[in-house]
This record gives sequence, structure tokens and C-alpha cells, in this order.
Amino acid sequence: MSASTPQRSPGSRAAHGPAGSRPDAPGSGRPRRAQARTIAGGAVGTLMEYFDYYLYGLAAAAVFPQVFFSGNDPFVAQLESFATFAVGFLFRPLGGVVFGYIGDRMGRKVTLLVTVIGMGLSTAAIGFIPPDHMIGLAAPVLLLVMRMLQGLFVGGEMGGAATMVVEHAPVGRRGLFGAFLISGAGVANVLSAGMMAGLGLGPDSFFMTWGWRIPFVFSLVLSVCAVLLRRQLQESEEFTTHTQEIELGRIRRRSPILEVLLHPRNTILGILIGLPQSIAGYVVLTYGLSYMVSGGVPPQVGFLGTMIVGVLQIFVAPAYGALSDRVGRRRVYIAGCIGFALLVWPAFLLYGTHVPALIWLGMVVGFVIPGVMMQGTLSTLLTEMFDVEERTTGVNVGYQLSNTLGGGLAPFIATALVGWASGEIWPVIVYVVVICLIGAIATAAASIRPDTADAGRLRALETT
Repeated sequence: MSASTPQRSPGSRAAHGPAGSRPDAPGSGRPRRAQARTIAGGAVGTLMEYFDYYLYGLAAAAVFPQVFFSGNDPFVAQLESFATFAVGFLFRPLGGVVFGYIGDRMGRKVTLLVTVIGMGLSTAAIGFIPPDHMIGLAAPVLLLVMRMLQGLFVGGEMGGAATMVVEHAPVGRRGLFGAFLISGAGVANVLSAGMMAGLGLGPDSFFMTWGWRIPFVFSLVLSVCAVLLRRQLQESEEFTTHTQEIELGRIRRRSPILEVLLHPRNTILGILIGLPQSIAGYVVLTYGLSYMVSGGVPPQVGFLGTMIVGVLQIFVAPAYGALSDRVGRRRVYIAGCIGFALLVWPAFLLYGTHVPALIWLGMVVGFVIPGVMMQGTLSTLLTEMFDVEERTTGVNVGYQLSNTLGGGLAPFIATALVGWASGEIWPVIVYVVVICLIGAIATAAASIRPDTADAGRLRALETT
């Protein structure tokens, strides 16, 4: 498939019928109520995923070194804090495999309910861990355990949510529907950074003792809201049809994990494709906050900038998704890779001015323009790379391994590189450029099924 051909997500004639026969056909206006409910149910989980991880990233940059690693040199404490951040990502692939299997065998809905409950409980628990001056080594150990659990449950979230939303989307608009998940991430940015910024306006003693804990406990509220929304979700027609054909003996039941392993090309490419988008937020926003604070910028400036980014993300992501419906997912994602490679250095130059307005502009330049372009396209792109019986597992494995190898290690790697270069930022820029090059090449090489009602199975298309 050439790069100029619009890539669209899987569909079947049985599931969608003629384009003009449904009220949700392309160009028909607003989504139906059931589709809107599916978008909300998927997006609220993505909101929780990014709320938990952005919140942890902000706290790891500005709070945890003093609360859980206070006995160490500040640079070492920062490295240890970011190391716990990275550990959560190590458990995401395991969660992706476990919950991907459940989603492909038992249904997407089951997985989506379990993951949001687990995310809410593990994130809230972090808010109740006493500081290290009270319980010593037990404090960072408990933080590490809760971070592991957080990673495990988050690992099953994106694959299930992306699959559910894209499978319910009308033909020709799946890029738009999939991008609404990243609008949920934008809301998460606003909530996490907004709560941290608001609480940080009070006395520093209150914020470092109790204030930072409130957003973590608030995750329980989000979890309850997510469960209430997701209880109403229905499986897609494509998935239920596939399940019925298995029950009638028309097709053989296959292990989703085995299918992914036996056909590894798109799985490996999915991991490589996800690397640039996975590091974008964690280099520009998470490590960027640490970079600013170490240079004397108050943390609240970074928190407020993250809020601005979140507000823009809510609206920019669907615009990129709709653009990918017109010109193709492949083109939009590669453009995001190139844009990130070109814009990350100007972003950090703006951070170095110490002027709040210019710092916020740097966040927009470095993340909203290229990062959201990639994130808003990726969820739909990955679902188009796998057939229905392995889709949740394939998306989870690709997305979570790329986040582990990329995003999870990004703040730690960036901190170590700047330390090695005696405070110079250029090694981080080189790191970003290399990752973007890998992602762009992998995107160009991937097999992606067109978003048409009669596209057929991706496996069949690959052999014709």
C-alpha cells in the first residue's frame, strides 16, 4: 500500500452495509446515541489512564524526590523518582497481554470495566503512602508496588478502548472517532495539572504534606464515573458476529496471543510506530517540568502550561483524526514524527527563557503541534493493523511495549543525558530525532487495512 493511499480501519459488509443505508454513514452529522455513549465510555478510561500517568509524572518531577527520597542528593533523588515512574511502564506489556486476551476472548467490555477499577484503586493508594521520614524505606517500596499495579491495569486500557470505539465508528470516520480518546487525555491534562497548580498556590508546607495527595485520591471518583458509563456499553457488531461464527463452528477459535506471535510483522512495526508519540509528552511535559524547576522556574508555571496544553488537546486531537480520514493515517502520523524532530529543540530554547508565556508557547510548539498529531492518529492506526480475533491483544502489545521502551524511560534517559552533558540539552534532541526516524520508517512499512465496508481481512489483503 502506498503512502499516498488513505489508510482506514477494518470493516465488513455485514457489519456496515451500504454507505448510505445507515444514519451514521459518513457525512451524516452527529454520532448516534449509542455511538456517543461508546465514545464517552472509551474516552473516560483514556482520561483515567492519562490522568494517572500525567499526575504521577508531575509528582515524580516536583514532589516525590522530597517526599519519598529525601535522604539523597537532589540529582540522585530525581533519578530515583523517575526510575519508579519507569517501573510502571515495565508492567504495562504484561497488562496488555492479560487484558488483551480477556478482551479478545470474553469481550472488550469486561476488560474495560476491570481496568478502570484497578487504575482507580492503585492510584488512590499512592495518595495514602506516608513519607519516608515517617516509615523509612517502606515508603518508596510501597510507592513502587502501587506503581507496578498501576502499570498492570493501565496496560489493558488503550487496546480495549481503541478497539471498542473504532469498531463502533461509521465507515470513513474512524480516525475522528478514535481521536476522541485523546480528547479524554486532554481533559486528564487539565485535571491533573489544574489540581496540582491550584493546590500548589497555597503554603508549600501544605502542598508537600497533604495537597499533592488530593488529586491521587480523586482518581476514585473518576473510577466510579467510568464504571457507570461503561456498564452501558455493548459489544460491536463485528465482534459479536465473529463470536457467533465461532459458536456455530464456521471458523476455528484462535488464541489471540498465538496469532500475534505467529504473525509478528505488524506487531513489531506497531511497537516501533508508537515510540515517537510515547516519548513526546514525557520529554516535553514531564522531563520539561523537571528541566524548568532545576533552572529555577516555579513548578506552578509548568502545571499551568500543562493545563493550556490539555485544553488545546481536547479540540486539536479530533481535528487531526478527521484530517487522517481525508488524507490517510500514514501521512498524518509521519508528519507528526517529522514535526516532533524539528520542534523539540525550539521548545527547550523557549523553556530556557524562564518567561512563563514563552515557556507555555514552548509546550504548545513541542507537544500540541506534533505530539497530538501522532497521538490523535495512533489508536485508529493500530486497530487497522490487526484482524478482529487478535485486535485488542495486538493493539495492547504494540502500544504498551512502545510506551515501556519509549515513554516510560524517556524522563530517566533525558535526565541522565543532560547530566552526562553537564547541563546541555543537545543529547536529548539527538535522542528524540533518532526515535522519530524509527517511527516514521516503521509507519511507512506497516500493512494497514482501508476504511471501507468491503475491505475484507487484513491477513487476506497481505497475501494478495
